[in-house]
This record gives sequence, structure tokens and C-alpha cells, in this order.
Amino acid sequence: MENQLLQVKTQVAIAIADQHLLQKKVKEHEDATNQWNRKAELAMQKKQDDLARAALERSLSSQQLAAGFTLQLEDQTTEAETLRNAFERLQQKLQETRSTCEMLIAQHRRARTIGKANAARTIAATHQSSNVLSRLRATIQQNESTNSASHMILESESMDDRINTMERQDRIEHLLEGLKSRQPRLT
Repeated sequence: MENQLLQVKTQVAIAIADQHLLQKKVKEHEDATNQWNRKAELAMQKKQDDLARAALERSLSSQQLAAGFTLQLEDQTTEAETLRNAFERLQQKLQETRSTCEMLIAQHRRARTIGKANAARTIAATHQSSNVLSRLRATIQQNESTNSASHMILESESMDDRINTMERQDRIEHLLEGLKSRQPRLT
């Protein structure tokens, strides 16, 4: 697009240069027409009809050339204006394209940054989750160990209590038999 812009700019410059050249040619031939008309008047004043006629022919020829160059100048002016408009539109389009590219680059950078941030958050969340899970597992294992130890303590106490209860009952039975043996027997 920049190459096209440069080419159109060159064409605009050439068209404007041609337009100035045509303006110069029109002015030259209009000046020549006026000059030949003055020469024809001078020849008429000097009673030189042949010279006046030749000067008028040249004046008419210069006038026709000036008219031809004027038509070409009008066409060239239209063409130069068309090229200028095309150049301005292309320049505007190029500016819009540059702006769009800048916006897309910024959008791409933002998307890439957000992607990296999301990846970092995912890694952090996974790492954090694994830490949380590890702590939770450790807490559960600690509670299980405590429960198991408590159960063993309670179980051993209940066994001791049962043994103590049995020993106590044995003593009570033994004492009861001792009491029974000391009492006279009633028959």
C-alpha cells in the first residue's frame, strides 16, 4: 500500500508539472496572438496589407493553438484533481490501515499478556490446591492417629477396668466365701 501511495504521489507530481507546462503554453500562445495582432495593426497603419494579412494568419494560428492547449489544460486539471483525490483517499486508507494494525498489535499483546497471566494463575492455583490438599491430608492423618491412639487408650482402659472388675468380683466372692465359712452352719 505504501508503494502504491508513492506511485500515486509521483503521478500527482507529474500531472501537476504537466498542468503547469500547459498553462505556460496557453500563456505563450495567447501572448503570441496579442503580439501578432499588434503587428497586424502596425502593418495596417503603414499600409502594408500583405504583412497585416500574414500577421493575422499567424495570430489566428496562435489563437487556435492557445484554444487547443486550453482544452488540454482543462483535461489535465481534471486529471490532476482526480489523482490528488485518489492520493488523499489512499493516504487516508493507509492511515486507517496503520491505525488498525496498531490496534490489532495492542489487542494481540493484551491477549498474550492475559494468556500468560491465566497460565500463571493456573499454575499458582494448582500449586496452592496441592498445598491445601497436602495440609488437609496431614490434618486428617493426624486426626486418624489421634483417634486411633484414643481408641487404644480407651480400649486398654476398658480391658483394665474389666480385669479390675473381675478381680474385684473375685475378691468379693472370696470375701463372701470367707464370711460364709465363718458362720455356723445351720442344718
